[in-house]
Amino acid sequence: MKKIRCIIVDDEPLSRELLESHIERIPFLELVKSCADAFDAIDILQTDTIELLITDIQMPRINGLELIKSLSNPPFLIFATAFSNYAIEGYDLNAVDFLLKPISFERFLKAINKAKKDIDQKVGELAAAAPTPASQAQLPQHLFVKDGHKLSKILFEDILYIEGMKDYIKIVTKQKNVVTYMRMKSIEEVLPESQFVRIHKSYIIHLPSIKSVVGNSIELVNNESIIISKQYKQMLIDRLNVAGKV
Repeated sequence: MKKIRCIIVDDEPLSRELLESHIERIPFLELVKSCADAFDAIDILQTDTIELLITDIQMPRINGLELIKSLSNPPFLIFATAFSNYAIEGYDLNAVDFLLKPISFERFLKAINKAKKDIDQKVGELAAAAPTPASQAQLPQHLFVKDGHKLSKILFEDILYIEGMKDYIKIVTKQKNVVTYMRMKSIEEVLPESQFVRIHKSYIIHLPSIKSVVGNSIELVNNESIIISKQYKQMLIDRLNVAGKV
């Protein structure tokens, strides 16, 4: 049986423990991570395949509603909260269900079964549908990253390049630079392959930002030069040829 990959987001330890114990009793659920903070959840949601998000609403810094609104492609959603006054807004975000704490196992199982039905239906539809240019156009054109105590929206088209700095990355855009806690491998998995290419273990380049290639270096539209690693040069040349740029 294929398992549904899910995460919990709740700042209350006892609530997380209860949800974790409920999930352990359901054989088709796989708990990927139990998060005490929405920022931790954003890292997982951007770098891993998560099909179901079970989240509280009232949390410090970023609440559950803001978390969902920040995601360009949110997973299926179940709210688990002590406040019924959020129900209408929760359903406006297409939540599968809205659970009021304390949550019994029977009520939790009912919500999970509803989510499984919706997920199975979506999987079936995706399997039956052949990819088309129109569907490709609906792919996300931005990402959100932690920028201090806020989430910053960065359009792919604004990015010039990304530089890796151990456990951090620097995203250099036309407007500003953003340094965030994220590894190069994680950001590379989020970026669309058609627009970005790795040219060095420490650099990912946005193809439209390339002005010229001279020897083993790239000149960007902002007149910066970046060295191309020998192991990545042929990959870059192949990509530029495909794009008709050399």
